[in-house]
Amino acid sequence: MVLIVESGGAVIQHGGSETGGLIPVASYARTSEDSRQRDGHGVRYQLRINERTARDHGCVVVMAYSDNARSASKAGVVRPGFDRLMADLVRGRTDGGQPIKGVVCVADDRLYRRAEDLARFFAALTSSPGRIYVDPQGVRDPYSQEGLMQAVRSLDAAATETRVRSRRLSHWHWARAVEGVPHSGPRPFGWLEDRITLHPEESKLVEQAISDRLSGKAVRAIARDWCELGVTGTRGGRPNGQTVTQIITAPRVCGYRANRGELLFVPETGEPVVGQWQPISTPELWHAVCATFSPGSLFLHRGSGAPRLTDSRRPVPRHLGTGFLRCGARSPDGTACGGALCAQKGRSQRSPYVYSCRNCRRCSISGPLVDTALERLIFDQAHGCTRVPDTTRQRWQVGEMGLDEKRKIVGSFVTHCLVRPGVKADHTWDFSRVEPIWR
Repeated sequence: MVLIVESGGAVIQHGGSETGGLIPVASYARTSEDSRQRDGHGVRYQLRINERTARDHGCVVVMAYSDNARSASKAGVVRPGFDRLMADLVRGRTDGGQPIKGVVCVADDRLYRRAEDLARFFAALTSSPGRIYVDPQGVRDPYSQEGLMQAVRSLDAAATETRVRSRRLSHWHWARAVEGVPHSGPRPFGWLEDRITLHPEESKLVEQAISDRLSGKAVRAIARDWCELGVTGTRGGRPNGQTVTQIITAPRVCGYRANRGELLFVPETGEPVVGQWQPISTPELWHAVCATFSPGSLFLHRGSGAPRLTDSRRPVPRHLGTGFLRCGARSPDGTACGGALCAQKGRSQRSPYVYSCRNCRRCSISGPLVDTALERLIFDQAHGCTRVPDTTRQRWQVGEMGLDEKRKIVGSFVTHCLVRPGVKADHTWDFSRVEPIWR
């Protein structure tokens, strides 16, 4: 049986013996957000509409693809459903072997909002002849000039809508901000769900953290104290130095309102806009605690929508063992911790820096000891591996080789090293604590 569909002036024929004479199509649905109900109802409704649209135009849905709460207008957003649809279109069939002769969707902007995605979709859809694209307005011929021009017009309309909506949303946030309305989004640490009333326990922690920081305490130490108390962030994460810094340097702690990384001021008086919520600290203490950090660390330079002033590149390792060491401390069930050992300042001239596990905090070892152990492993114990040339060894030992080159050599021999915990009160240097995992 052959079904003939007129589309854009062209006649496209499809054989349909396996689908009762209907054209087998793939159904796609996407929503940009699902923040309220979080049940995927948006994509579910779209897929139902797609099924009705397919039936109305002589098609049958053989596979459904969806991306819930995935933006199509932002670069770098991964859409697994869209990626799977593109792969199946190029292949011409589903994983189960069902042929795909077209795509049905409620609107073009569900599939693409960027030129790159439009080009990718049309290339995949037209990779085989005789396919169609279906939406509630009818059947389109993706091979015709009119079909392509209609897609380009849809793309231009979607891009314009994105710009208008972004500008409208930006104005809406600014208007809320100048009136002192609390920030939208997740509940800020230190306040209740109404974002106005102070949280009885969290607000005290923030107040104490500001006091401790002004007294010279490191934010990492404050974060460790919070972890030991079982404190978690408003989204369930464990506190660390960066999150503590963000919390205590946010203008909201003293009642000030900011927008897109900048403090807002009342035009008539030049005074900062004061929010409608209860403050945790005073403006004087907030200014004082901000002064204890470099500018690039402050909330105003790292908050939502604000440009980062610090270098975005990852810091360069300063020690040989950084990134190669794993904690070998045993848990009660006999498994190794496996946490990364990070370098930090030591307390003696013999060990000016040490490697410590931040996960279990039960394993710590002298930095110079480990770096010397790594050197011994590479030059003396690399059994079954290609030996390091004598010239390379000489350059290493006389100081002609930089740290980056040394680390590359270590990485070519070992994937990582397990470090066993030491014996308490035993200050002897035991190189056997470092166990290499050879490549």
